[in-house]
Amino acid sequence: MHIAPHDNQNKPIVDMGDSTVPLNYFNIVKLEAGQAFDYQTPGYETCIVPATGTVDVEVEGFKADDIGGRVEDVWGGEPEGVYVPSGAKATMVAKNTTEVFVAGAKYGETLEPFAVRSDELDLVQYGSDDTKTHRKIKHILGQKQHDNVGRLLVSELFTVGEGGWSGFPSHKHDTDRLPIESRHDETYNFRFKPNHGSGLQMLQREDGKPGDAYHIVDGSTICLDNGYHPCCVLPGYQMYYFTILGGLSQRPLVQFFQPSHAYQIETIPGIKDMIAKFK
Repeated sequence: MHIAPHDNQNKPIVDMGDSTVPLNYFNIVKLEAGQAFDYQTPGYETCIVPATGTVDVEVEGFKADDIGGRVEDVWGGEPEGVYVPSGAKATMVAKNTTEVFVAGAKYGETLEPFAVRSDELDLVQYGSDDTKTHRKIKHILGQKQHDNVGRLLVSELFTVGEGGWSGFPSHKHDTDRLPIESRHDETYNFRFKPNHGSGLQMLQREDGKPGDAYHIVDGSTICLDNGYHPCCVLPGYQMYYFTILGGLSQRPLVQFFQPSHAYQIETIPGIKDMIAKFK
């Protein structure tokens, strides 16, 4: 499902119990210097990640100051985040003009809050210009935080260079049938550079049968409940997408690659390292 860019007025774009991706939560919060925003999501653990700007965060007595620091856009530095346990009250106070992503996954247990600084990210770069699959991933809640998080995976994904494909070879993760596939709902928010760029999100429900395609623009949100889902960006533009994954029964993501294209796992440089990092 494609949700077009709009002024959400700091209200969830994907709320708790969403009919398409019930395992996910997503909000974009925009604040001016000195403004505060607080929230609670019972039954959903979350992560606060400034897209731009800097915030001070407090979670039930835990404090993390000066989270974030990018000024113009998501290409302007490394991300930072704060993990917020299920049901905990979180308050963010803007130090300047900010746009903040709040990512969430359904999880009933209550863990401990913590901050993720820029030097604590899991970084992966894979693919190649020749295969049109060159991209970079910055895991905010990745392997390094595995023991401190329930079911939530949060990452930033960038196409390297201009044009190219992401999420290929096509894969899905809509059915819990371990060990070959896990059920993980997924939500994306896209950005383009320059921001009048755009791209395409494919969604193919069954191998060998025609699927759907969505024209994605700067600020588009995509909710993925099932099917194979590669995406691409127009030549001459760079693409970024903020990624939320929420698992049904476990945190590690097990992707099932589309049989028609799975052989390319062996031909795309570094892709096996990328697969291994979603844990």
